[in-house]
Amino acid sequence: MTAQPTNDASVTDRGLLSTKAYGTGRHLSARQSLYQWQTPRHDLPGIVVNELEGVRGPIADVGCGNGKFVRRIREDRPDLTVVPLDVSPGIVGDIPGALVADAQQLPITDGVLGVALALHMLYHVEDQAQAVRELGRVLAPGGMAIVSTNSRTDKRELESLWSRSAADVLGTPEGPARVQLSARFTLEDAPAVLGEVFTDIRTIPLPGVIEVTDAEPVVAHLASYEAWADRMGVPFRETVERARERVEETIRAEGAFRITCLGGILVCRGAKVRAA
Repeated sequence: MTAQPTNDASVTDRGLLSTKAYGTGRHLSARQSLYQWQTPRHDLPGIVVNELEGVRGPIADVGCGNGKFVRRIREDRPDLTVVPLDVSPGIVGDIPGALVADAQQLPITDGVLGVALALHMLYHVEDQAQAVRELGRVLAPGGMAIVSTNSRTDKRELESLWSRSAADVLGTPEGPARVQLSARFTLEDAPAVLGEVFTDIRTIPLPGVIEVTDAEPVVAHLASYEAWADRMGVPFRETVERARERVEETIRAEGAFRITCLGGILVCRGAKVRAA
């Protein structure tokens, strides 16, 4: 299976991100929903809330998406002010207090935040080093950034499924890979990128296995990449439907379709970037 270039400009294309990819929360919710079938089932918003113990300053959720983490923090920590930020006006339309903003130039005063969140979003930022500097800049002394992403080994079964399904559709021995979003900022790469700004980085690994007995959750996950359909070198909908057939074949033969996952949360302190 040929790896998708990690510098694929479409993964950071602001116009595409704010329209086809995240113009609404539909595709993001489809990707998130697959984790309902993961064992162990990690409560990511709950893990983030636990890390906020003792925090008193305001929080910014940079790249807040559909507001999943914002809602949980507001429910569990009503004493904290949470500012949701995202590049897409459409996806934040229903989130109270949300602002449209670019992670590379945050509309936040130097040194005012207790916490900055950047959860499963830095792979969409063109200049990751600048975005990380921005996270450090807006933190007050003693503040922390909480970042998340996936390992380069995450969901390899889905990558194989896509490539094999694409090969079937094209009638070739091997099909092209799909666009891999987190390949631009993996769990293995993240400490080096974050370490340019933060001196103390703690990683919380989140391994698990997704097991489904119905093809639909897998199909919905694959279909959620529709915004990048023209980058995959294969008829998109036909490949998704062939993937459905392959998953159904596996379920009939083995009783379930299994996907091995590895994500992680990185808790970053000791920002070197401070207000001038």
